[in-house]
Amino acid sequence: MKRPIGIIDSGVGGLTVAKEIARQLPKEEMIYIGDTARCPYGSRPSQEVRAFTWEMIERLLDENIKMLVIACNTATAVVLEEVREALSIPVVGVVQPGAIAALKVTTRNHIAVIGTEGTVTSGAYVKALEMINEKVKVESLACPAFVPLVEQGTYNREETYKIVKKSLDPLFGVSFDTLILGCTHYPLLHDVIQSVVGDHISLISSGEETAREVSTILNYKELLCTGIRTPRHTFYTTGSTKRFAAIANRWMEGAVTEISKLSLGNTASFSME
Repeated sequence: MKRPIGIIDSGVGGLTVAKEIARQLPKEEMIYIGDTARCPYGSRPSQEVRAFTWEMIERLLDENIKMLVIACNTATAVVLEEVREALSIPVVGVVQPGAIAALKVTTRNHIAVIGTEGTVTSGAYVKALEMINEKVKVESLACPAFVPLVEQGTYNREETYKIVKKSLDPLFGVSFDTLILGCTHYPLLHDVIQSVVGDHISLISSGEETAREVSTILNYKELLCTGIRTPRHTFYTTGSTKRFAAIANRWMEGAVTEISKLSLGNTASFSME
């Protein structure tokens, strides 16, 4: 089926999921919306997160998408079940896939989760992990400084290492062996985070497992694209297209060719253009 997959995120972080979907499902067309003008979502009230998320969803529904991927951990924690009940198309979040991936890797059943304030406060990862394995021990830590680093494109600078190290200080001395990057922005800081926690800690990004779930559902629903096809992906940002393009093309390895400015609600007052 040639209808596109819709992907939403609070900013550029969801590109980590989009990249993996493109790798695993190269025939599928994607339409991506990153609400960079109102990012980050993690410190916002649930009511705002819900309203902003629905604005993006309604825009994608106009594109006749066949599946929705909520590639934002905060939005997943707040509205996933509500959206699933409301829509007739399959809806996939990123929390459960991340939890599944972590449980496959851990050898001590001791996992740490870092995320936005909203994701950590919701307890979404703790619930998802304990639902699968009630014996797992979970450490949770909010790292609100990480998303702005990624959105500003400053995650390769020396100052970034200092900020990441300071943010992760509360986890030092804790004997976890697996660390879930519980925000889709965080994989863009992967190398810095790895250097801070050490190579003995396995870092888990939900992108690969989320893409696998997308593939499984599309196949089961007989919605997969077949035959010879080179899809054209569309990317929208509510903020600066130049800043989005710089980060997106670096992460997607030049595959992002069509980026458009999108107005949602009151995003004009937040615009970084």
